[in-house]
Amino acid sequence: MGNTERFVVALVGSPFGLTGRVKITPPSGEEAHLFDLKNVILRLQNDKKEYVEKEYLIEEVFYSPLSVKFWGIDSPEAAKTLNGAEILVTREQAAPLYEGEFYIEDLRGLNLVNEGKTIGIINDVFEGGSGFLVEVLLESGEKRLVPFRDEFFGLVDPAADRVELLNNWILE
Repeated sequence: MGNTERFVVALVGSPFGLTGRVKITPPSGEEAHLFDLKNVILRLQNDKKEYVEKEYLIEEVFYSPLSVKFWGIDSPEAAKTLNGAEILVTREQAAPLYEGEFYIEDLRGLNLVNEGKTIGIINDVFEGGSGFLVEVLLESGEKRLVPFRDEFFGLVDPAADRVELLNNWILE
């Protein structure tokens, strides 16, 4: 199992309505587990571009549009201050995994293997617009970005601390 203990399960968007609700977007597309959340951490950048985290209690989660009402956020003006925040939860609160699934966050720190040989580690994972980008830290100390797609990556096995890279040429 990975070492990440907190996950971004949704991004806070614009206010909705007059009661302080905010629209939310789960990057994974999974929504069902969001309706069981009672408390979360919101991470937001302040004016100094520093990340600030604060715990919020959830009053209610709504289906259409997918939105949240946080306790103490009671107006569109107050809701607007949360725009752009990341909603963080613990591993236990995150979407359940099915056989063969893993959390993207758990890729960080895994060995990248090609033809049985470790060629680097996965340093980070970024949302790249059309999908995730994996930042690989090569044995040489150089870094490369690789789209996290089936044509480049094979077996992902967090329990064995390894991810298979199918073709070395993508690192050149």
